[in-house]
Amino acid sequence: MQSMRNCIPKKVNKLPLRRNNVGKFKKRNHHTSWWSEVPMAPPDSIFGMVAVFLEDKHPNKQNLTVGAYRDDNGNPYVLPSVRKAEEKMKSGYPSEEEELGIGSEEFRSKSFEFAFGPCNEIAENGLNATVQTLSGTGALSLVAKYIKVHFPQAKAIYLPQPTWGNHAGIFRHAGLDIQYYKYFDYKTFRVDFKGMFEAFCSIPDGSVVLFHASAHNPTGVDPTKEEWMEISELVKQKKFFPVFDMAYQGFASENPDDDAFPVRHFAKVGIKLALAQSFSKNLGLYGERIGTLTVLAGSREERDRILSQLQFIIRTTYANPPVYGARIVTTVLSDPQLRSQCLQEMKGMVRRIVSVRKTLRDNLAKEGSKRNWDPIVKQIGMFSYTGLTPAQVDKMINDHHVYMTRDGRMSIAGVCSQNVEYVARALHQVTK
Repeated sequence: MQSMRNCIPKKVNKLPLRRNNVGKFKKRNHHTSWWSEVPMAPPDSIFGMVAVFLEDKHPNKQNLTVGAYRDDNGNPYVLPSVRKAEEKMKSGYPSEEEELGIGSEEFRSKSFEFAFGPCNEIAENGLNATVQTLSGTGALSLVAKYIKVHFPQAKAIYLPQPTWGNHAGIFRHAGLDIQYYKYFDYKTFRVDFKGMFEAFCSIPDGSVVLFHASAHNPTGVDPTKEEWMEISELVKQKKFFPVFDMAYQGFASENPDDDAFPVRHFAKVGIKLALAQSFSKNLGLYGERIGTLTVLAGSREERDRILSQLQFIIRTTYANPPVYGARIVTTVLSDPQLRSQCLQEMKGMVRRIVSVRKTLRDNLAKEGSKRNWDPIVKQIGMFSYTGLTPAQVDKMINDHHVYMTRDGRMSIAGVCSQNVEYVARALHQVTK
């Protein structure tokens, strides 16, 4: 019998040549791993900072990087309404069988109503293609893949400058080019509405444009309702396809309905849009990874086709969504008492953050800071765009062990009664 070694053609034994980094050729070592040429991925600006924070042994280290709510003791907060929903669920869901790829109809319906409002004509006419996603990030990733395949005229997506650090990576990974439009005035710490409008006028018609629905991350400043209405008129005129990221519904104004105003107004005036919706922040369901993606259609037949394509992407990515987080959201939003309690708890979280903003500014004044810290109070949501330079952020970390992203974004939710004076002192030291 012929041996396996004799079955291998002799030419295979010749090592293939490959070009090295300086253009010369060298033989590939046949013992080299398949993955020896895989480059290191760029570090994540937030998770990378958290890793450094965890290694820090300083007793007064403070983590103001991640956008996760903390109570006034600096601990993670589980909404009591969520705990009650979990108790109620024990007798209501006897099966752990998986849902269809797009999620349960009740969850999708309740989530859409929470985002777009009750008695909505879009839902009544069946024009919303809504699917369950792996929180807001999963929704953005899903719509990015959908746009790449089914919106071939879109070569790029236009993001606000600045924006959440993961936005560019999500859409670039789907194959879209990344462009930016003016959003923030670094001198006034306000929305640069004039610059935004001028940028939109220069963007090609029919482009894909991303908006933050409320509590803009990282700046904490939003357009007014009147400005949103002007933006919607230009979006309609330019035939843009808007993608809304709504990660903080309820964290801007204490009122989830007000925070959803731009999404609802755009839909009301007939603009077909996509909405990435997350329940990580407002219901505190960070670990459950629960959210939705909604794409508005022009007809039921069009909606069905959109749903089929979204389900196809889901099926070939992770098949079916997890059920536990969806059941919590459905239970809270379906029970009038739990829903009312949850809304009150959202208000409590927002009011604590507002109080912390004022306390931090007051403590900076006590430290003797001559810098204008009023923007901290005027900004909304979980974050404050402090205006610190990367060098000043480095001093915050190296000298005071207070961690924040290098663009100067600070998580106000991570500030509490126990550390506010320490944080204020550190901010004063690096900015005086």
